[in-house]
Amino acid sequence: MTPIQLYSYQTPNGHKASIMLEETGLPYVVHVVDIEKGDQFRPEFLALNPNNKIPVIVDPDRSRTVFESGAILLYLADRSGVLKPANDIEAGLTLQWMLFQAGHVGPTLGQLWNYKIFAAERLPQVIARFERETARILRVLDGQLEPRPYLVGDLFGVADVMTWPWINAAVSKLDVDLGQYPNVARWFAEIAARPAVQRGLRVPAHDDQETLP
Repeated sequence: MTPIQLYSYQTPNGHKASIMLEETGLPYVVHVVDIEKGDQFRPEFLALNPNNKIPVIVDPDRSRTVFESGAILLYLADRSGVLKPANDIEAGLTLQWMLFQAGHVGPTLGQLWNYKIFAAERLPQVIARFERETARILRVLDGQLEPRPYLVGDLFGVADVMTWPWINAAVSKLDVDLGQYPNVARWFAEIAARPAVQRGLRVPAHDDQETLP
């Protein structure tokens, strides 16, 4: 199999793709897209994703280019047969929770990260608003995880890969305390201990390819 080409950076969305690739065992090559230097606006990258966002994968054997992290995870699950929903019911639930991440978890934590860390002016009212929404989202996840080990049933799957990197960012970058959300805390720790997740978090590494081909 020709290695899949991964275009990524050290962000929660980037980690979704690298963790999934590590979980599947598919061979891949990393291309660093340094979004802090504006690599995402280079013509070479825009030819892959006109929306100038990472991650992107290129599968040479199937002549496929895929962007949007959720689409990438579903593609890789189908490509490898790993972490796929077991039936139509699980497929529907998986899509539901992946869209919950895309529509609520990522955008909320992304805005909190922006206003709490990067904004030139700290706006307490805005930060408080996104902290409240973060708490609400964590309550939703905690309720979903109360009767089951993972977001969709008993097995680790793509919905968990989709969601975990943003909760990791909340804990490691935004000092979000999971103490009030014991089910999320248990789920978070179990996934953090997975060797493939630990490897995926290190991608891209400092010695990975630093320029777009």
